[in-house]
Amino acid sequence: MKIKHFSIYLVVAAVLLAAPAQVYAFWIWTPESGQWINPKYAVKPSPAEQLSYADEFFRIKKYEDAMREYRKLLKHYPKAREAAQAQFNIGRLWESLKKYWRAVGEYQKVVDRYPFSDLGPQVVERQYAIADLFLEGKAKDQEFARSILGTDYQIPDVFLKVIKNDPYGPDAPASQYKIGLFYLEKGDYQQARDAFEKTVSDYPDSKWADSARYQIAVADAKRSVGAQYDQKTTTIAVAGFEDYVKTNPESELSSGAKAQIHKLKDKEAENNFVIGDFYAKHKKFKSAKLYWQIVVDKYADTSWAVPAAAKLKTIPGDVP
Repeated sequence: MKIKHFSIYLVVAAVLLAAPAQVYAFWIWTPESGQWINPKYAVKPSPAEQLSYADEFFRIKKYEDAMREYRKLLKHYPKAREAAQAQFNIGRLWESLKKYWRAVGEYQKVVDRYPFSDLGPQVVERQYAIADLFLEGKAKDQEFARSILGTDYQIPDVFLKVIKNDPYGPDAPASQYKIGLFYLEKGDYQQARDAFEKTVSDYPDSKWADSARYQIAVADAKRSVGAQYDQKTTTIAVAGFEDYVKTNPESELSSGAKAQIHKLKDKEAENNFVIGDFYAKHKKFKSAKLYWQIVVDKYADTSWAVPAAAKLKTIPGDVP
């Protein structure tokens, strides 16, 4: 039996000696284990060494090698302190490759798998930055687009991860506010309003709360489409802007709020003017006079005041 084994060793040795020089770079005899090993698949003796080894690949932008070595650390040293850092660096790696959606998921694993790691704040910071890129349209991540079937309606989910991971952190109020901005941009005004209201209720003392109050009025203004049908919504929007101006007279947004108030009051005036026209066409001059008079008295500084005054002169003289 020993002669047989010795013969096998001789065959292996002969093959190795006859093989090209690069073979030696991949297989090494280790007396400790009594085996031939391939260093490419071997793990370093300690998690710290393994992390350092992987980091060096990352530093020189050999991303595939770095990924392999980080995953090797996670496999062989799953409970080591360095495991959390390796997982975080995998997120950084995907972010470096501009695979932002994948990066968000890998960062999330740090929080989910290593809840006692001190990397939580850094995870939140990176996820918030990525969500911002998506919101501003600066991230062109094809993988992201494929993952949501051609839409970007998962952008709020990234902001929600930030809030969930650190609900009282510095990025949480901004995340809640920007969820509202996302829906406002998409024309989903009720969702936007709900998000802004949550910003106010959950983070009343943050700098984002006042801006959210302004955006609530904007959402209401956007909803008041069609002057003759949305008088109540328009009135609510005006009240919201007026309240904002009253409580934030020095804010940069106050001038915009005043412009919105004027625009919405013009819409309210139009609404009353149109109703007056409706009644006049049906020979209900008393009701027509009532609505046109409202325009003249209450909306004197709008573009509808003069036409309403002219309409009043057409009312038959016998109408009280």
